[in-house]
Amino acid sequence: MEQQLNDKKTLNAWAFYDWANSVHSLTITSAIFPIYFPSAAITLGSTTPGIISILGFELSNTVVFSYSISVAFFALAILMPFLSGIADYTGSKKSFMRFFCYLGSFSCIALFFFSKGHYYIGTLGFLFSIIGWGGSMVFYNSFLPEIATPDRFDRLSAKGFTLGYIGSVLLLVQNLTMLLKPEWYGGIGGEMAARVSFLTVGLWWLLFAQIPLHYLPDSKAKEKDQNQWWLGGFKELSKVFKEVTANIEIKNFLFSFFLFNMGAQTVMYLGALFGSQELHLPEDALIITILLIQLVAIPGAYFCARLSGWIGNIKALGLIVLVWIFVCAYAYTVTSQFNFYLLATAIGFVMGGIQSNSRATYAKLCPKGEKDTASYFSFYDVCDRMSTVIGTFMFGLVIQLTGNMRISILVLVLVFGASLLFLLPLLKSPKAKAIWG
Repeated sequence: MEQQLNDKKTLNAWAFYDWANSVHSLTITSAIFPIYFPSAAITLGSTTPGIISILGFELSNTVVFSYSISVAFFALAILMPFLSGIADYTGSKKSFMRFFCYLGSFSCIALFFFSKGHYYIGTLGFLFSIIGWGGSMVFYNSFLPEIATPDRFDRLSAKGFTLGYIGSVLLLVQNLTMLLKPEWYGGIGGEMAARVSFLTVGLWWLLFAQIPLHYLPDSKAKEKDQNQWWLGGFKELSKVFKEVTANIEIKNFLFSFFLFNMGAQTVMYLGALFGSQELHLPEDALIITILLIQLVAIPGAYFCARLSGWIGNIKALGLIVLVWIFVCAYAYTVTSQFNFYLLATAIGFVMGGIQSNSRATYAKLCPKGEKDTASYFSFYDVCDRMSTVIGTFMFGLVIQLTGNMRISILVLVLVFGASLLFLLPLLKSPKAKAIWG
């Protein structure tokens, strides 16, 4: 039986996975864990506690934190195309989503045991939580063209991101009360409060994920004989790769997405570093900034969804990228805390817009009636992950070569500008115009 499109329960359940997993992005990736890791990932009793031994290498804990992100994203970029091919061939897309969801949530739960000196728990738990989060998102995103008609993509994608922003902020605020008001919790210590917050992320993710995992449809296997699933996975990947490379609209979009996502993700992951190192802002100001970005991203996602309906996805993306260019140019001049808050407001607005619009646009570009959606979205995911790795590495390299973080921001202006060059041909493409008018 074919999956009924635009079923209200299915659409709401799909969007709810953003509510379930976005707590990882905020508490683990952006807010509490990055602050806790350097203080806990130490060698007890050493004269240089910040230097830890990983696989025979002596590295500073901040370098280990950065490398963990890079390794996780690189692993996702290598594994996901092959695994998505297997998922499409065997009809096990939801099973793969469930596996990575559980991997990520249980890794967050394991971080509860990350006390001072136990840096292996912290490093591996963090690394596998990213892999679980990123892996589940590939299969989650790929359900979009299977459960909704194209006219619903923009608003449904925005709804997902909005639920994610709201849920992650609610849990972060609750966790921050443990850190800032320990007397409300029987005088809980700062280290225990941080570890409990990691536990709450894992439990929140695990429990709320049961809603989409229950309502999302099961896929059908392509062949009755599944004994050579690995070979079938390669065949699916090869087929979709040929289709993607032959589709000039998808190719141009992915090139553009690679570049503007590189800029946006670099700002998201390293914006707090700019505030602390360049402007010397206190930790509470940085946390306020992170919350501000999340809250402003909600109206940003919905506004950009409506903008896409008014003028089309590509024109809307082009305008959003132009705003990003002005935002980065403004960031180069920022010197005060107040102006940093203004900058964060602008970043939050276009962050929500560019994320939701990108996902919806790519879903519209996938061939109508396409069943290999996991394989198609794996290429989207590869661009997402590799652009993050290259963007953050490039940002650090420019700082290392010039000693000036503001020059790295100017480089991002060029990156966003280059992304527009690949969007322009889509404005003139008859095939692309037929998709969104």
